[in-house]
Amino acid sequence: MVATPVSHHQVAGKPAGTSNRCVMFEEGYIELLAPTGDTPNARRVRDRMDVHTGIHLACFGTPAAEAEHARLAAHGFQPEPLVSLQREIETGETVKFKVVYIPPALMAEGRIQYCQHVTPAGVWREGYVNPFRLSAVYVVADDPVVVAARWARFSGLLPHPQGETVCLTTARGMVRIGKPSILEKILGPVPPAPAIAGYELTCRHPDQFLARCSNVGLRVKGNAVSLPAALGGAWVVV
Repeated sequence: MVATPVSHHQVAGKPAGTSNRCVMFEEGYIELLAPTGDTPNARRVRDRMDVHTGIHLACFGTPAAEAEHARLAAHGFQPEPLVSLQREIETGETVKFKVVYIPPALMAEGRIQYCQHVTPAGVWREGYVNPFRLSAVYVVADDPVVVAARWARFSGLLPHPQGETVCLTTARGMVRIGKPSILEKILGPVPPAPAIAGYELTCRHPDQFLARCSNVGLRVKGNAVSLPAALGGAWVVV
């Protein structure tokens, strides 16, 4: 996989306190996020890292961040003021985003948020898009029905059963919520609830990709890849 170069976020021309590299997919992406400095955004990221090991963040895309902000407020999620982020990439272009954050206690599984990509062409760039799709996120819950109801209010999606999990289906993937014992059958070891346990990648040649993962020392069981502690969670490859 190819990752984008390091870039630093800014708010109103000043450092936002975070930097990232991204692994871009044909649909979705993985963000490798790091706090930098001592800004509210950096403290938010550090606080989340102190609470959770492994995967910290799940983000819903939206074409209208302001509308999502208003909807979340109406449903009691107390969103923070809308944040406009930007970062300069190595070509000199500025890519821009609008992000909706909510208080961590209201979505305890991780940093669950909305992001509007204002300049998507600057993010999904030729040479950096890997031939995968991010097709599911796995959430571990002691009571999947109750947790799915809360995620449904957050996302505006209808929950439905899928096997022994409860799912929320988006336009380009799904959220699968299940008890630890159920998700362990799919992913292998999972963190205690509440947490994001892993995610699913769809690719054209899953067997070849699983073999590559095994060859570099990652633990592969069936179609699940256990990730290093620094990344946490697991990939399900289909």
